[in-house]
Amino acid sequence: MGTRLAARQILRWTVINATSSVFRPLQFGSCHLQPLCTGCRLFCSSTSQKTLRPTQHSHDLSVQPSSPVTELSLCSLVDMGFTDSQAQQIHEYTSKFKGGGAAKHALSTLTALFVLGLNPSSVMKLLEKCPELYTVKESQLQRRIGNMRKLGLVEGSLQRVVSHYPQILIVPMKAVKSVVMFLREKCLFTVQQVTDILRDSPAIVSENMVQLEYKFQYVYFRMGIKQAEMVKSRLFRFTLDEVRCRHCFLERRGLYQTPDKKGQTIIINPKLDSILVFDKDIFLTDVANASAEEYEVFSKMLAKEWQEEERQHGSIEADSVMMMMMMRQRRMRRLEGKVDT
Repeated sequence: MGTRLAARQILRWTVINATSSVFRPLQFGSCHLQPLCTGCRLFCSSTSQKTLRPTQHSHDLSVQPSSPVTELSLCSLVDMGFTDSQAQQIHEYTSKFKGGGAAKHALSTLTALFVLGLNPSSVMKLLEKCPELYTVKESQLQRRIGNMRKLGLVEGSLQRVVSHYPQILIVPMKAVKSVVMFLREKCLFTVQQVTDILRDSPAIVSENMVQLEYKFQYVYFRMGIKQAEMVKSRLFRFTLDEVRCRHCFLERRGLYQTPDKKGQTIIINPKLDSILVFDKDIFLTDVANASAEEYEVFSKMLAKEWQEEERQHGSIEADSVMMMMMMRQRRMRRLEGKVDT
């Protein structure tokens, strides 16, 4: 229903805007759009069109064949549902952004977002978060939206993802496919789990692949967490430093233990979502049983340790790194029962 309303709104705007060349140019702040029936005269027969005559107060204008609308005017933006100030903001931004190059793509961008089911207020917030959308070609937008649907983001989920992280529409499809392939083939997530990850953590498509792989391996091997729990806790919303800092803090306080080869521990480890999802105050009170001062001092000490480790291991050759990653991957597949032992 939302898509139909958006398409009807865009059609109405297109018809009205197509007739603007027949009438006197409209000024922002005093826009008086012609009713839809006036625009519909363009679709009448040539005989009925001959009855159109300028009034006594009109300039002597001849009806010219309408050309395809490729840019937005202030009045057309208002008619699409934007407020005067929003229309002014969009118009000024598109005329200045990258030397005015965004203006020619603004129409296709807004059309794609309205057809997606977003209202003018949501579209405005989305463009404020990611103004680069103004420069994306319509064909690219449609392909990227179609690709997200193929990945399982159905109506409702798709709109929430785009509203929360509009940058996903400017990420090339090749990069998105690389992330999906990494999650499926190297991390062994199921198809549904990958869809859930994209829905809950869409920023993953822009994350550095090396950091992404290290974060997964750290949580899988170091913390002994399986894929299902990673998805449930929305692991990929958090940075590697956040994950390591909270885990190491618990570990050094004797509140977390890496499982052995059989997945056993002497103590009961807290769940990953209680470690990550809670804000710092609740984490310290309910999980770590520590004060904010203790955690602050520990975080600074740990940051220095990481810097020293990076300095010492910065000269490792690429072949050695790849060999280590392959060994870890093989171990993970054996644990998952994907490779015969």
